[in-house]
Amino acid sequence: MRPALVYRWIVFLLAAFYSLRMILFGGYDGFGGPFRYLTIWALLIAFFSASRMIALEQGRSTKRWDGFVGMTSVITAMVVMLYWRLYLADPGSVTDHGKQGAWWLNGYLHGAGPALQWIDAVFIHQSFTRLRASALWLLGVIVGYVVWIELLVAPLNDSPAGSVTSGMPYPFLNNLTFAGRANFYITNLIVAGVMLAVFATLAWAVRRLRRQAAR
Repeated sequence: MRPALVYRWIVFLLAAFYSLRMILFGGYDGFGGPFRYLTIWALLIAFFSASRMIALEQGRSTKRWDGFVGMTSVITAMVVMLYWRLYLADPGSVTDHGKQGAWWLNGYLHGAGPALQWIDAVFIHQSFTRLRASALWLLGVIVGYVVWIELLVAPLNDSPAGSVTSGMPYPFLNNLTFAGRANFYITNLIVAGVMLAVFATLAWAVRRLRRQAAR
């Protein structure tokens, strides 16, 4: 069996396991259940991306999904960056009373899982050749998530509660006014664009090195 296929099966099976676990045991104590969190959106997106990579590797599909794979890398990178930046500044801003979940779950969602997907995107799939498509996917996912939490999740949940509002999935958002949250969303949309450019540059460098090595 080809090494790339073995690797992709590992990535796919891990993503499938964690996705299924989240859907079944993610907690439905509030409207939206586990789907209130961007982390879970990123997990399910990565699972779908992994399924497409398996299909492509096995010759069951000819569609490369370059734009979607590029978006997946950025979304998962955003989750990792935002989680650890906010957690290290104030554990209670993104977790329940500052307590992380099980190490094997948190480690996958905010570390190992995204890293496995990045390796495939950059070194195996060699994505980031359709930046416009990736940017449009990114815009759609981020705007869709913001609309979801602002118009449905927050109004239909009473907790967590903050100094300004309540119901937003992440505690720190409840301490921001709408203007503050809007600024946070726009800032991170810009950061996502920068991350896409960084990934694209890295992927270009890898492709260039491979062409030179093949000469």
